[in-house]
Formats: sequence, C-alpha cells, structure tokens
Amino acid sequence: MQLVIVESPAKAKTIEKYLGGDFHVLASYGHIRDLPAKDGSVDPDDGFAMSWENYGDKGKQLKAISDAAKKATRLILATDPDREGEAISWHVQEVLRAKKALPAVVDRVTFNAITKAAVLDAMAKPRALDEDLIDAYRARRALDYLVGFTLSPVLWRKLPGAKSAGRVQSVALRLVVEREREIESFVAQEYWSVAAEMEQDGTAFTARLVRWKGEKIERLTIGKEGDAMAAKADVEAGRFTVEKVETKPLTRNPPPPFTTSTLQQEAARKLGFSASHTMRIAQQLYEDGAITYMRTDGVQMDGSAISAARKAIAERYDGGYLPEKPRQYQTKAKNAQEAHEAIRPTEFNRDKAGSGDHARLYDLVFKRALASQMASARLERTTIDMVDGSGSHTLRATGQVVIFPGFLALYEEGRDDSEDDDSKLLPRIAQGDAPAKKKVTADQHFTQPPPRYSEASLVKRLEELGIGRPSTYASTLQVLKDRDYVRIEKNRFFAEESGRLVTAFLERFFERYVSYDFTAGLEDQLDDVSGGRAQWQAVLEAFWKDFKPKTAEVMEQKPSDITAALDKFLEPMLFPPRADGSNPRACPLCADGQLSLRGGRFGAFIACSNYPECKYTRKFGQPGGADGGADTGPEVLGQHPETGQDIVRKSGRFGPYIEMGEGKEAKRGSIPKDLPDGELTLDWGVKLLSLPREVGLHPETGLPIVANIGRFGPYLLHDGKYGRLANTAEIFEVGMNSAVVKLAEAAQRGPRSAGREPLKVLGAHPRTELEIKLMEGRYGAYVTDGTTNATLPKTVDKDALTLEEAAQLIDARAAAAPAKKGAKKKAAPKKAAAKKPAAKKDGETVKKPAVKKAPAKKKAAE
Repeated sequence: MQLVIVESPAKAKTIEKYLGGDFHVLASYGHIRDLPAKDGSVDPDDGFAMSWENYGDKGKQLKAISDAAKKATRLILATDPDREGEAISWHVQEVLRAKKALPAVVDRVTFNAITKAAVLDAMAKPRALDEDLIDAYRARRALDYLVGFTLSPVLWRKLPGAKSAGRVQSVALRLVVEREREIESFVAQEYWSVAAEMEQDGTAFTARLVRWKGEKIERLTIGKEGDAMAAKADVEAGRFTVEKVETKPLTRNPPPPFTTSTLQQEAARKLGFSASHTMRIAQQLYEDGAITYMRTDGVQMDGSAISAARKAIAERYDGGYLPEKPRQYQTKAKNAQEAHEAIRPTEFNRDKAGSGDHARLYDLVFKRALASQMASARLERTTIDMVDGSGSHTLRATGQVVIFPGFLALYEEGRDDSEDDDSKLLPRIAQGDAPAKKKVTADQHFTQPPPRYSEASLVKRLEELGIGRPSTYASTLQVLKDRDYVRIEKNRFFAEESGRLVTAFLERFFERYVSYDFTAGLEDQLDDVSGGRAQWQAVLEAFWKDFKPKTAEVMEQKPSDITAALDKFLEPMLFPPRADGSNPRACPLCADGQLSLRGGRFGAFIACSNYPECKYTRKFGQPGGADGGADTGPEVLGQHPETGQDIVRKSGRFGPYIEMGEGKEAKRGSIPKDLPDGELTLDWGVKLLSLPREVGLHPETGLPIVANIGRFGPYLLHDGKYGRLANTAEIFEVGMNSAVVKLAEAAQRGPRSAGREPLKVLGAHPRTELEIKLMEGRYGAYVTDGTTNATLPKTVDKDALTLEEAAQLIDARAAAAPAKKGAKKKAAPKKAAAKKPAAKKDGETVKKPAVKKAPAKKKAAE
C-alpha cells in the first residue's frame, strides 16, 4: 500500500478517485505542529534550534497517518507546491520518523492543479523534499516568533492597551497610520473650473477652459470666485471656432492572468471581498479542481493552457479577437519566488463553477485568464481646441472612442480611486466649425486629501514595497482587524487610536524595524535562503545581534520616560501651531494648565497638568486640539427631586454613566447607547437611577415582572425567564398586557436556537440532503443542518450567503469536530490510563501544555 498525504479532506477525496486501489490518501488538515507559544521555543544561543510541538487537536489525524504509515511501503507527500506545503510535508516526515513509522521510501510530488492529468503526471515525477524551501520556512517562522515574542512583551509593559507587534503586521499598520496623518494634515485649497456646454449637429459635448487671457489654466490657477466669474463672462461673450482637431490611435493590451496579489486586489474592487475571504473561496475552487493553485507570483501559463485558451477564444469570437501569436508574460513583481503558473481555470471550456461567491470568483479568474490571450483593444482619442475671436481664450474637449474592443469585449481591469478618463463620445467636427454654445458654468472645487487605503490598494502598496508575501497578506490584514488596530468603514482602512499609538511607539523606539527599506531588504535575504544563496541561521544571527540589545534597552526605561518621549515625538500631530499664535498646549478649561500625553491603565490620553484640580481630558486620537470628544470632568445634571442629591454624569472605562451619592452607597447607571449624551437630561437621569422597574404581578403566577437594562440591552424578567425590549424608552412605557405577550413569545422561541425562527431556510445540503438554515445566535449569525452549527466568518455577508457556501462551512466545521470531541471529558475516565503509556512508546512530545497555553499567548504574539 502506498500512502499519500495532502492538506485537506476535500483534496484527499478528489485525488483518491484519480489513483488506483494501491493508494490510500489521508489529510493532515493543514500544519500538524508549530513552535510552542512560550519562551525558549527558538534558542538563538544554540544555532536558533527550534522545539516543535504537535497541535493538541491533531491527535486523531496524526494517529491515522501514523497507523497507515506503518503498513505502507511508500510515503508520498503531495501537499501544496509552495514553501508552506513543503513545510507541512517536512513536519509529517519528521513526526513519522520520531514515531519510527516512516516507510523506507519517501517521495515528494507537486501539482499545480487538481485534475487527473496533473496528478498522474506528478506521480510519475517524484522528487526529494526541497531543503532550501524548508530552511526558508524555518527562517521565516523563527524570525516571526523572535519578533513577536520579544517585541510584544515590551509593548505590554511600556504601552498600556497595546496587544502585539509583528514583523510584517507592524509595517502594514504604519502604512495605514501614515495615510491617516496625511489626511489630517491636509489643507484643502479652493479652485474653480469653467466649462461650456456645446452642441454640434445635434450632439452635445462639454469643453473646459484651458487658456484664459493668453495664460494656460492649471488646476489651481483660478482660486477665487471673482476670477471664476470674470472667466465665465469672457467665455459667454466669446464666439469660439474650432482651431485644431487632433486624433491619436491608442492600443490597450490585456493584463496578464491573476497572481495571488492581483486576484486579491481585483476581488476587492469588483466583488467587495476581503483578502481572507478571497483566499478561502479560491482555496475551495482549487480543491474542487476548478482553478490552478492560487498562491503564486507567476503570470505565465502552461503551453497547453494557452492553446486551450486560444481555442476557446476562436469558438467564442471571430478571428479578429485572436492574436496571431500566443501572448507570453514575464513576472515583474519584486522578489517573485514561486515558479508556478498564474491562477487560471483548469478547463477553458468550463465558463462556470460553483454558486454564489464561488461562481463570482471563478468568473473573474476565467475571464481574466481568457482575456490575457485575446487581441489588443484599438481606441481613438480625439482632442478639439476651440479659440475665441481675440485668440486669448481656449476651450478644449476630449473624448475616446473604441474602434475595436478586443479583450475589452470580455474583461476590463478595475482601478483604485481613478478619475474620469474623458472617455466621452464627441461629434464629428472639423477645423473652422463653430459649435453652438448652450451654457457656461463656473464650479467651485476643493483639493482632496489622498484616499484611505482599501484592501486592494493596501495589498498593492505592500507588494510594490516588497514587504511580506502575497500569500500572507490576507492573514496580516486580518490580524490588524482582530487587534482593533484598524477598523473598516465603506471598504476603507481607518487607523484606531491603539494602532496609532503602537505605530508611534515603534517609530520612536524601533524605527529601523518598521522602516520599509529594512523590511523589504529582509524579505530579499529570506528569498536568498529559498534560492539556496544564503544560510538561514546566518540571516537570523545578523538580525538578532542588533534587535535583542535594542529591545533590552527599551525595556529598561520607565513607562513615564516612554510617555514623555512619545509626547515630544507626537507634538506636531497632537499640538500643532495655532493660527492665532497662542500656546497649542494651553488647557481650554483652566487658566494656566498645560496639556500633555499621559499613559493610563486603559491606554493613552491627553490631560491637563493641573489634575486633579482640573479634570480636562481628551482622547489620544484627536489631533490638533480637536475637543469635540473632550471630557471636561464630571457634569452635574441637577438634584434628585426626592433625595436632593446631585446626579452626576461621568466617564469610565466602559463609557459614560451617571452617579448619585458617594462611596459604597452611591447609585450608578450606564447611559444606554440609544440615548445620546446630548439627550441626557435630569429627567432621564432620575429614570435610569430608578431601575429596575416593576411592571406588575404576572396574572397567572402572581410573580413580579421587572424591566431593566442588562449586558445585552433592555429586557423583561419574570420567574427566571427573559424577554427582549426594543429600546430603552420601552422599559418605562411597557404595560402589563404587552409584557405578558412579550414573555410568552420569548418562551415559545426558547432560550436557545431550538425553537427560534430561522432567518432563512437555504435548502437541502447538496451532499447530506439535510435542511440548512441560517440562524441568529447570541454571538452572531450561524448556519446549521440540525447536527452541526457553523459560525459565519466576519467576511461573509449573511444576506448574500448561498446554499453552497453554507454547506462548505458546515462541512469544514464537521471535519474539525472529531478531533475536538476526542479531547473532551467523555473519553477521559475510560481511556486516560491506557493512552499515557502509548504516547510514551510512540515518542511524541508532551502535548498538554500546548493545549492549555498556546491559544492565549500565540494570539498576543502574532
């Protein structure tokens, strides 16, 4: 028997169909081991030796692989054809060797597509493991570990509220933060444009003023309304005739097929997908055999694929759409290290695959790859210059006409933040013609700051700088979101306060390690390891000898010294010069206080030097003294009508609240989110402090019904059972009849999802035929087939969820379930005693610490 190891069960199932009965295919479910999330996992003093530890939830898979390997005559490692795939194969080999279960023959095979032809061809050409790729994996893994587990503790101790730092993550965050600073420091400039609406032979077109009083008009030339009105009057008074008509032919060539990076960019632009969602869907399309491997820097296609594409073009279009010679593309991306094909469909006669997001992404891949072999588009760009009788003023109209669409008939690449390209149609017009002038306009404009990064533009910028690798961009951006260093609004990255502060700290104390050139240079060195041009321990040694002393130096500084240094470093942003020349650090609340950056238990903020007498504060992320969200200290709303005590509005760790009284006897109440601070009156304060409110006694049980505000909002409580209320106002308005009905409805739905109405019934699972429902749970939306529940990832829009996507989520969750069940308490009483000796005999490393410790620390150090 020959044992084949791949990463995923879907891939295993597909490949096993292609191979004969002598082959048994098992999945490793991704990586099987990693560096333990604790100090000492990488030892710089011992040649950067690494202590690997098996994942606690992979015990079942490892046992199945090890049992099968003991019976196998040959082991075939068929994981993905890249550095990570090589590493997974290496880990499997090393674990089997430690268990003394490694077959005598071990081969490595790779294929770029999961088709029968590709798999059988790969099986006929086995090779040994690529030691250079394995060394490159070890270098990157050790480097990321050393940065994360050395730098993150410095952040935790010296910068309250900071969560982690990473080699690529911190540089990506710096890009977002720097763009935020550019936007905040941007000063808009006013300018005016003058244009005339013209008409020739019944065709309307627009011409803009490009020369006025003999001078060329640039974008900012007309900066005042008075000048704009004078220019408008001159255009209205003039009679314009065509002085010149210039027509230029243009040729546009198709873009190459997708790489990992360009796929992420285009899916973000055209489909609104996040990078992580794109890669998840692409992975599934690859495993289904629909597309080639999706982690690649290459833009070239296999000769047989080019022939198939040309045949498909000839069948779809007439001969003019097929160029005489096949198109050959060369990789231009900096540091391209993967010798793979571009991402393309495995069959060009298959124009559809999957449904929902899978179908949409496949359509994008298919059209891009097919268009890459189509004829160029031929266009014609026309420029018309019209001059008035005095020769002092010139109007210009531009337009673009597609003469032959070529590849544009199928596909056009999206653009980031592009402006109008003047692709409007123009009438037939000749020199000496005098088009009719219908209307003249003068419009006011203001220059705009650079746009915030979208996922597409950020991925593009990272690739341009040579930072990170396209295959890791999805996880890098996801870490920034998970750490709350950034937020996404309208598909744009906004830097959060915590992200800005971490970036400022790293720029001030670790400037070299977040510089773009240094990070890109390190990538070059790591690629040299992949190519066998550098020794991996030497690369790590060169980095560590400077990095370790630097972290030790910063760790010795007092937090107050760190804050003072950041206060000075950030002064241009936090306290910029004022237009009236006054002191930008002057406290706006008291007479003589000075503002400065302070470090608190829950993060940084701006405070007055006269604290506690002056309680003025504002958030760290409000540059230039913007005081809209400033906290000027406790605010007295008035006196309680019954007690006569002050009701005071305050701000705390969890937001604004109200308080009456002092010390242990004080009554407090949170200010609900649906009640803006501006609407908080004395009457509302009295109401909130009166809670909980007893609605009355239930007519059936005689027990009280209580209305109150809880962790999840306003609610009703009766006999230990809850019912939701729509808003805060309803707490004080709901009557007995309405309360009884709401509680009865809540009881019918049940405390959990069993009796809860589904948001949507998606249909029967295509493989199990169980009915799949979309449900709303306590922690968000999820899908269920009655047996398995799968939470919807943040990147998935529940309103756009398809049956196939839901089925795949359930399948993935079900596939992961057995390993978790094995770790539960059920099996422990019967089998714990028997398992311990077996683990020792197999020579496995200790697993229990990894299960307990890895999740918490690993997350912090990414």
